[in-house]
Amino acid sequence: MIWLVPLLVLLYLTFTRRWRCKNEPPLDPGLIPWLGHALEFGKDVPRFINRMKLKHGDIFTVRVAGRYVTWLLDPHSYDAVIDDPDALDFACYAQVLMERIFNLQLPLQQPAKAKAMMKGYFLGTSMSTLNSTMGRHLETLLKTETLQNQRNWKKEGLFNLSYSLLFRAGYLTLFGGEQNNNSTDPCRVYEEFKKFDGFLCKLARGTLGAEERKTAQSVRRRLWELLAPAGLTESSGSSRWLYAYRQLLQEDGVDEETQRKALLMQLWATQGNVGPAAFWLLGYMLTNPEALMAVKRELGQISRMENSGTPLVQRSENTPVFDSVLEETLRLTTAPFITREVVKDKILCMADGQEYLIRKGDRVCLFPFISPQMDPDIYQEPQVGCRFFFKQLRRSCSAANSSCSACLRDVLEADFGVISISGCLCKLESESTQHRERSDQELRATQGSAEHGNRNRDDGRGKDTHVSFEKQNNK
Repeated sequence: MIWLVPLLVLLYLTFTRRWRCKNEPPLDPGLIPWLGHALEFGKDVPRFINRMKLKHGDIFTVRVAGRYVTWLLDPHSYDAVIDDPDALDFACYAQVLMERIFNLQLPLQQPAKAKAMMKGYFLGTSMSTLNSTMGRHLETLLKTETLQNQRNWKKEGLFNLSYSLLFRAGYLTLFGGEQNNNSTDPCRVYEEFKKFDGFLCKLARGTLGAEERKTAQSVRRRLWELLAPAGLTESSGSSRWLYAYRQLLQEDGVDEETQRKALLMQLWATQGNVGPAAFWLLGYMLTNPEALMAVKRELGQISRMENSGTPLVQRSENTPVFDSVLEETLRLTTAPFITREVVKDKILCMADGQEYLIRKGDRVCLFPFISPQMDPDIYQEPQVGCRFFFKQLRRSCSAANSSCSACLRDVLEADFGVISISGCLCKLESESTQHRERSDQELRATQGSAEHGNRNRDDGRGKDTHVSFEKQNNK
């Protein structure tokens, strides 16, 4: 009976092994049954994909944990994937992620309705209104911090400073209205969201340990409770978009508990990327003197516009240098997967004229970080951030080039937020310099008065007294 074991293994490998058919992309299933390349893929995604690209070219299929994934790395062919929702569907994969990350199940058509509704609130004059509101909250938060620390400088890590300020300002703009008007402290929401964000990747992959799963579920429940009052009524102080979103959920028959889960999903979608993007942007400027000086000059012009009474939203629209630094930072740091499920066999037409058959049941992934963002054929020394675009160029799919209103909102929030932070910090630096100058002037005036008084004395001790004053002052 022992001979049955190797026979069963042989039969399993024979009937589960996939063979490349005519006109299909190069197939690389890996050496380990079922797992395939999962271990290498999990360790270092860009390195693995680069190795496969050198081996197979711009399109190939690999096996990862039982799934066959076709990677397309030719940016000129990305539109063939993005523009075919009939054969290449995102909704199914999105439903899987919603359930894994947010424990959320929505009606199938609901996300499409929400997306269509969102465009009315995050484009045009509505976006300008949101920008104005967010700018007001940012300035209020920054002034609150400075008022509390007038005597002593407060030390804060750059990441936490960027993330905290932009998250709280964004939360107040979309979810919270004025501070504490719905009895929810934005600082508490931020702290809980930070914990939740730390589990997000493992939640998406389904790789949480027992203790991690318990903690993640507890944090998620606390966030549901904190978000419960947001958007319930028009007078709740939340944005018009959030109130309309909750109305849409109610019309679709979504219960109160599920609405709270949906609000957490929207909180992550609207605030999860803005703070980290602002951190990388500030870090990039601080470590690149040329970029920092160019942005400072441009912000100086914005400050002059401020003195003329120009609204901050209009001031932030004419910043070509800053925009170029933002785009270069996004090129260096953003690495999203664009994923589609193959719901029916498809002939994929490449930009070079080649045609490949993509099988139903597979998954197609685009990874713009490899190409065009880090492609040495496009950028010389792509790991070095030194490129400035002072006009809009025609670019293929990239992190900074998207028609998605949510992506545009994130970029605008990061742009607007960093301009506000930088402007405020420049103002603080200027006020600090002025304060030091006033202190020096007062000190010199005091010294001059002491010297003048000592010189008018007749007891002969004026010079010694003046020296003693200087020594004490030096101490």
